[in-house]
Amino acid sequence: MPGQRILWFFFRSIVIGAIVASLILLLVPELRQGSGIDFKRLFESEPVSNRQSYYDAISRSAPSVVNIYSVSIESNSLFSNTSRERTNLGSGVIMTEDGYVLTCHHVINNASSIYVAMQDSRLFEAQIVGYDLFTDLAVLKINADNLHAIPQLSKTSTRVGDVVMAIGNPYNLGQTITQGIVSRTGRNGLANYVDFIQTDAVLNQGNSGGALVDSEGYLMGITNANFKTFDAQRRVRDVNGVNFAVPYELASRVMSDIITHGKVTRGQLGFSGSEYQGQDGIIIANIVSGSPADLAGLQVNDVLLAIDNRPISGASTALDMIAETPPGTQILLQIKRQEVFLTIQVTVGELTIETPTR
Repeated sequence: MPGQRILWFFFRSIVIGAIVASLILLLVPELRQGSGIDFKRLFESEPVSNRQSYYDAISRSAPSVVNIYSVSIESNSLFSNTSRERTNLGSGVIMTEDGYVLTCHHVINNASSIYVAMQDSRLFEAQIVGYDLFTDLAVLKINADNLHAIPQLSKTSTRVGDVVMAIGNPYNLGQTITQGIVSRTGRNGLANYVDFIQTDAVLNQGNSGGALVDSEGYLMGITNANFKTFDAQRRVRDVNGVNFAVPYELASRVMSDIITHGKVTRGQLGFSGSEYQGQDGIIIANIVSGSPADLAGLQVNDVLLAIDNRPISGASTALDMIAETPPGTQILLQIKRQEVFLTIQVTVGELTIETPTR
């Protein structure tokens, strides 16, 4: 009947409307609180998250980090007269706009040809300007235009806990960035050839010679190596989280000396010593036979108190002062020998790689 159909139509509409209203209330909580619908939300874009990022720092520094490929010829004369070509992988840092590049010496050691690959895909052959075995640094020169020198500060003031990033080309995967903190700071004196910056930023094969930068993209050091030890089977293995970089101030001084003089010249007197407990100065522990210290009459167990009237606070301070004195310079050592104070004049010699001790 027509009346029944009309009633059924209204009843069905009411039921459907109630169901739709329930769904709307479920999906739009504001309606349950009587606040209405905020139609502005329908037209607003997704807000950008306030996340921490080092993108700007990497953008400033990463273009200055290059890939280095050194080609060497290895002879197989033990079995035949043939030879084969070997390519070593490493990284480097563009230090100046006129093409000086810092890298590690072990990256380019014994290379017959060295190639520098830029991040803009350009490739240049490099020439070795010089190297320093004590710091394992080498300076290369490329002839190129539009080079991006890495941002540098005259003094980095590196502190334990500073956030740092290592930029390099591990395993030839392409430029890669790892992040960590400074675990231990290194000395910046020329006698510093073991005391580097320690960081937990990951370094792998190919990272050597790359950049260690701070959270603003300034160069903190030249990445060098990770710590290695022996396992129970006397096999060499890497130690995770213990990696090293040459401090920027030291690397910059080494580069400047190599560019200016072709090498790094360090002074030496030919002795070693240990801290003098509870007092300034160091106790002389060993003297190299025939060294400047030996010829000047320095003796084991002497206490070195000052160099040219500058007090000595520790062994590292004394070694840095001597290393930074040009060979041939005469200096005065103030010492104490069995409660007697003496002044000895000595001529600074030049530090060499191998120095026998007695």
